[in-house]
Amino acid sequence: MKLLENSSFEAINSLLTIETGDCMITGRIESYSCKMAGDDKQMFKQFCLEGEPHLMQALSPPQTLAVSPGRLSKSAEEGGDGPLCDTCSRKTLYYLISTLNAAFRPDYDFSHARSHEFSREPSLSWVESAVNSSLGSAAGARFTELGPALWKAIDDEIVLSECDIYSYNPDLASDPYGEEGSLWSFNYFFYNKKLKRIVFLTCRSVSSFSLLCDSRLPWSLDMVLDEEDYLQCEG
Repeated sequence: MKLLENSSFEAINSLLTIETGDCMITGRIESYSCKMAGDDKQMFKQFCLEGEPHLMQALSPPQTLAVSPGRLSKSAEEGGDGPLCDTCSRKTLYYLISTLNAAFRPDYDFSHARSHEFSREPSLSWVESAVNSSLGSAAGARFTELGPALWKAIDDEIVLSECDIYSYNPDLASDPYGEEGSLWSFNYFFYNKKLKRIVFLTCRSVSSFSLLCDSRLPWSLDMVLDEEDYLQCEG
């Protein structure tokens, strides 16, 4: 996956590090080309040893929405009440995994991620609402000003109306944001098949108190804990 330059994204990313009284929010948006060359082709061939690119893979339902509005699950159509089972091709799954590897290298390797760790989101409006709710409630007015610019920049880059939207929802062992003190996080992929491009939006919120108590941090922060803070961390 090749990272594409985008000056609008760079400007927004500089504003997606937000410190509040309760938490530290860090986020970024990046654009990747799905056109394969060099190492990508070799890695794709290796990936295809486990199954042909056109084969469909079962995805997990979105974590907070078992059945999308206006849609019935397969089991519901048959009289049951289980969640809808979305699918994607192995080639699309490869793109999602490769995007994660490109975004988090060299600290993490997602090569062994499986389809059940991903979900297909029901609609753009639902994703916008989820992102706006998380960032708006945590950052308040600072995100209220930033939000419209963020969504315009993504739309300009990827044409949101033409995208399939996926999310990555790993277990704690695989989650790059699974450290102690993490309050919430999200990872969304906006995939435009026609453009052969993915925009990746990722964000997390970490408790300010956990940052204060992290033994690795005081030496790099321009601050000194007072005695009360120190005793709280020790306790």
